[in-house]
Amino acid sequence: MTWAIEEKCCSQRRACGLVRLDPKTYRYVSRRPDDTALRGRLKELAQQRRRFGYRRLHILLRREGIELNHKKLFRLYREERLTVRKRGGRKRALGMRAPMTLPQGPNQRWSLDFVADMLADGRRFRVMVVVDDFSRECLALVVDASLSGRRVARELDALVETRGRPLMIVSDKGT
Repeated sequence: MTWAIEEKCCSQRRACGLVRLDPKTYRYVSRRPDDTALRGRLKELAQQRRRFGYRRLHILLRREGIELNHKKLFRLYREERLTVRKRGGRKRALGMRAPMTLPQGPNQRWSLDFVADMLADGRRFRVMVVVDDFSRECLALVVDASLSGRRVARELDALVETRGRPLMIVSDKGT
């Protein structure tokens, strides 16, 4: 707006019409009092008390004699981007992981996965899939309404009896 008025010598009304803005909106001047001291004190308290949210900071400000509406405090809190610091997450293993080696023969690595679907009448079922990664052969497909851990172990034991024990079994981190 200011650029169009100063550089292109447009009237204020014409410049506002070009961007479809009401001239009253362009001329609006806020009458809010200056909040720099309050913002500074709010930042100081938030730095001292990192685990305090805006409600507890409101109590601290009230104790200092600063009377303030909680809605205005929340607006200032958000404008200053003050948020409660997140706690650290779960510790994970550090260092570089070695890439998974490709199997050089059958029965070296099996992949175990679970697939779920629903019948037309709404009943759910799950399928346990075991695949030999070298030959891409499907070793087992076990279908049931639910597959418990014991059932999975029993099916894998039966597969080991017929095919032999693999060097490793890999699975994704799904449910």
